[in-house]
Amino acid sequence: MHRAARIEDAFHGFRARRALKRGYLPTVLSYTGYGTTEWIRVLGRVVLAKDPRPGSRAERKNRKREESVRGWRSFVSVPYSEVDVVVEVDGTKLAVRPDRGGVIDEVIPVRLEPGTHTVTLRADTSDHAATSPVLVAPDEASFGLISDVDDTVMVTALPRPLLAAWNTFVLDEHARVPTPGMAVLLERLAATHPNAPVLYLSTGAWNVAPAVTRFLSRNLFPAGALLLTDWGPTHDRWFRSGREHKEQSLQRLVREFPAVKWLLVGDDGQHDEAIYAAFAKEHPGNVAAVAIRQLSNAESVLAGGRSTAEKHAQTSGVPWVYGADGADLLTQLKDLGIQV
Repeated sequence: MHRAARIEDAFHGFRARRALKRGYLPTVLSYTGYGTTEWIRVLGRVVLAKDPRPGSRAERKNRKREESVRGWRSFVSVPYSEVDVVVEVDGTKLAVRPDRGGVIDEVIPVRLEPGTHTVTLRADTSDHAATSPVLVAPDEASFGLISDVDDTVMVTALPRPLLAAWNTFVLDEHARVPTPGMAVLLERLAATHPNAPVLYLSTGAWNVAPAVTRFLSRNLFPAGALLLTDWGPTHDRWFRSGREHKEQSLQRLVREFPAVKWLLVGDDGQHDEAIYAAFAKEHPGNVAAVAIRQLSNAESVLAGGRSTAEKHAQTSGVPWVYGADGADLLTQLKDLGIQV
């Protein structure tokens, strides 16, 4: 294992020992999953937390914090991996183990009907259970939706480091601004294609999953699974590659849903164009179209400039559309014959 990973593990171990001595317990955070009628992918995270006594001062503080949630609070939680987690769905139970960052990412073989089901996750040392939906696509599904998050559905002005840090760690999550028209576009696509897989693919850390989920729900985006990553060193390198995370996630989705054609939604502020172009070239039969939201001049400056990728008309027969907001993209997708 890389030296940086060993240092990170030692730091997490130190924090975990201190937290356990103070009475903190393993707590499971469950995230929206997805799957087919034969398997589901369960996502979650285990952290150490202490539940305040009802009516206590700590409980009142927690209620007040929920009204104004700062991003930095997501990054001070203590991840925990030394516990088994019992996953239950539709009577099927399976014990899984979180990875070194406390992340649960497991595929469970189970037969389910298409639609939304409820998954329960519980640490085997605790009576507290977390529940979340899992979205099961029908066997005949032929259309799916994959959307970036930063600067696509949410205005974040990434990747400029200082501004990114402000948006991530300091800004009240209720002050985050949705991209105009994108909620309407994605919701109409999801409504027109019932039970189609909907996924939000981002280079963000699993720490921010609860905040992103609340943002999507509050701004009426369609329900979907988040595909995030874990910050920090890996077993063989200092830092994780966000671009590699997106590329590997797309390749995995092709293997999981070989008959699905995806509508890929992103922006021209980072690497979405280059990633989507390479994917469309390799798997043209799995891409219905690519929709790129163009940043405004001001957003482009804040985000550190536009993508250097050339503007595409099509890639291996896959059409591309560009627009400043969701309404513009919706009109162009209609012109392509995509049901919206």
